[in-house]
Amino acid sequence: MQGRSVLSGTQQKEAITRMIEVKHLTKQYGDKLAVNDISFTVEDGEILGLLGPNGAGKSTTMNMLTGYISSTSGQALINGIDILEDPIKAKAQIGYLPELPPLYLDMTVMGYLNFVYDLKKCKLPRRSHLKDVCNLCRISDVSGRVIKHLSKGYRQRVGLAQALINNPPILILDEPTVGLDPKQIIEIRTLVKKLGKKHTVILSSHILSEVQEVCDRVVIINHGQIAANDTIDNLSKAVSGVNRLVVRISGPKNEVLQAIRAIDDVTKVRADMEREPKIFEFEIEAKPDADIRPALNQMVKEHGWDIYKMDLGVMTLEDAFLKITMGEGVKLSSEKSSAPAAEKSAAPAAETTAPEEPAAAPAEAEKAETPAEDAAQKQEGGEA
Repeated sequence: MQGRSVLSGTQQKEAITRMIEVKHLTKQYGDKLAVNDISFTVEDGEILGLLGPNGAGKSTTMNMLTGYISSTSGQALINGIDILEDPIKAKAQIGYLPELPPLYLDMTVMGYLNFVYDLKKCKLPRRSHLKDVCNLCRISDVSGRVIKHLSKGYRQRVGLAQALINNPPILILDEPTVGLDPKQIIEIRTLVKKLGKKHTVILSSHILSEVQEVCDRVVIINHGQIAANDTIDNLSKAVSGVNRLVVRISGPKNEVLQAIRAIDDVTKVRADMEREPKIFEFEIEAKPDADIRPALNQMVKEHGWDIYKMDLGVMTLEDAFLKITMGEGVKLSSEKSSAPAAEKSAAPAAETTAPEEPAAAPAEAEKAETPAEDAAQKQEGGEA
């Protein structure tokens, strides 16, 4: 797959293969289990959202997948290659965009991409490959500019471009839209969707609406274990377990409330605030397989009231995430198969110390641009 140009013509995908296979992965620091026996797979061409609250083990998992830290036990296969047994070959399968892009701020965009090209020992035609990457990430118009004079949106695109050099089949993106404005977020989100057609993508983000928009499936890690692994639709339905309906009805609040409660299959009603004069909003829960809309319409008609709004109260990914991670005992998984128990490694030997903090990325060393640089950025027309 690495010999194919980023913008090559579409090809029929071969039979589905597991591009990432995690088997009983565990990471232990002393007596603390950061990641506790997790298993999941990511299929070819899939965009997987990796979610979890702070301290849940999500970042540790990503660091083990990219080979930045080793696991205490278990196995991570990257396109069939064990990340610990053959790290160089396994890492060549991955394009990684960390939360803070590893940029050299004093380089020009094209100078930096040429540097990454050499660093990765890329065999693709240099000029055409870098041109394709720049066009795909929409940075061709700034390819001659110094990186420190670019806006955050453009810097993020340059970071994504470096991940695409050598056309790795797998992309791991950590918070790719953090700190961007709404327009830039939409552009990066659209690009990730496009990349998902030719690459396998793991996307980590705290913006759950973004994950819901982009990802085919989500894995939620909580307290070092997998709390959920399913499509977003299935996850929302399974966690909710009820039908929710949000309606606005004109009429006396208490009378409407009692009339709704009298409808068959209604299990719960909550009256909300007055949205308009004498128009109140009600959130209704009904039995899972019941459709109460005809009965609701009939009831309103009989009382001479009017319905101004009727929406299906679909549970969002944010609702499901909060319910799963707030200790409500929900654990869901759609994995059809996992590594057999026999493959589990022996009980991990506890490591005595956590890994040293990595050296600061080049861009991290420069915390803020000088006023002169900031003025230059504005004058040169960087993104808003």
